[in-house]
Amino acid sequence: MSAVDQRPPDDINSDLGFGSVVARESRRRLLNRNGSFNVRREGLNVWQTLSVYHYFVSITWPRFFLWVVGFYLAVNSLFASAYLACGDDALTGFAAASGVKRFGIAFFFSVETISTIGYGNITPLNGAANGVMAVEALLGLLAFGVAAGVIFARFARPTAQIVFSRNAIIAPYRGITAFMFRLVNQKKSELIDLEAQVILVRRKRGGSATDREFIRLRLERDRVVFFPLSWTVVHPIDRESPLWGIGPEELAELESEFLVRLNGFDETFSQTVHSRSSYEADEVVWGARFGNIFNAPRPDGTISIDIRKIHEIDPAPLP
Repeated sequence: MSAVDQRPPDDINSDLGFGSVVARESRRRLLNRNGSFNVRREGLNVWQTLSVYHYFVSITWPRFFLWVVGFYLAVNSLFASAYLACGDDALTGFAAASGVKRFGIAFFFSVETISTIGYGNITPLNGAANGVMAVEALLGLLAFGVAAGVIFARFARPTAQIVFSRNAIIAPYRGITAFMFRLVNQKKSELIDLEAQVILVRRKRGGSATDREFIRLRLERDRVVFFPLSWTVVHPIDRESPLWGIGPEELAELESEFLVRLNGFDETFSQTVHSRSSYEADEVVWGARFGNIFNAPRPDGTISIDIRKIHEIDPAPLP
């Protein structure tokens, strides 16, 4: 099995979809460690590029809740100001209250209205206040419906939380060397039929500075049926490998980048999940091997791993 895809150099599918301009002109890594791409889309106005739903579905939970709390406080403060603008007789207790206390009455009445609690101890007393209350009640129903939909989408969206080792390594391997990196499933859900694909992107040796080639690396094992622990992905550097005879200096000189794509089936969601990452030349450690990630067996014979040790490497002289 050859280490390189058997495609002609001018095959339109050999650039993986990055396009000739990106492959030729980009001076940054094509794929970030978190799986995002270094390509920007311009030429559209703000409304065409705005995707509020996608943003709130994809951001982290802490940032999502920070937005929810901030929006909740801002909206209630806005409606509290609107009630204040309705006059001294807008709400129950306004007439006898000072400015700060009046704002507090209006704020908590807004909380009761927007959440449809309605304790009844504070009521609107004039037409303007009743109008503001009606608008707020409608917006509250819509806002809670949208929030419920986004939260459901966040819980229902299958994601593969794969932890990649901080560095890839060039390690001794069966009398030769091999390019390796390690990964582990961070979630408790089980992944099955996990498949890995590694593609070397580099400037062509002997070519111009704008020529870049995409080479799929042959892996010792490109898929595992079960993924309960960790997996060290290995590309043997034999005579058929595009890394044969290359040292760290030349790897960096060719602006090499290893693109990694994982594809597996999540049993919890019964859906296929994906994960992406990459390693640049300066993220490859030469003459090393991964440290032991396994803990001592428990008395009942259970095997466990320490995910915190996934990045640990030890020196290992190359042959």
